[in-house]
Amino acid sequence: MLLRPTLSAYTTHFATTEPAVAAQHGVSIAGTLPDCNQNTPVKSLQCALSALRLVMRLRPQVIISTGSAPGFFCLLAGRLTGARTLWIDSVANAEELSLSGRLSQIVAHQCWTQWEHLAGPKGPHYHGAVL
Repeated sequence: MLLRPTLSAYTTHFATTEPAVAAQHGVSIAGTLPDCNQNTPVKSLQCALSALRLVMRLRPQVIISTGSAPGFFCLLAGRLTGARTLWIDSVANAEELSLSGRLSQIVAHQCWTQWEHLAGPKGPHYHGAVL
């Protein structure tokens, strides 16, 4: 939601695991994905399929994710459909990149960290505190 002012000049679609959060921020229509993580393989598969369906339906040109497994699955689906992709790892991951962030380095066109000491020459890249 913190990126919304930056994206206001573009047609945007949001996806979330918590529709109430989107509604709190004035987003009336948001795709809903099942929440999942590495400890929930069945839900992860469901989420990956839901993300693929959502991306296939919307056909976005760019996908930006600010973290978590559902966001990673959207990036993966986006790469399959030709979208440009950007992963911004959560500011909460101060000690190391999240698992989804590490996987995103392989999948995403760009992978950013919000912690300078986590940046590396091949990524993730540091561009300051983005969020």
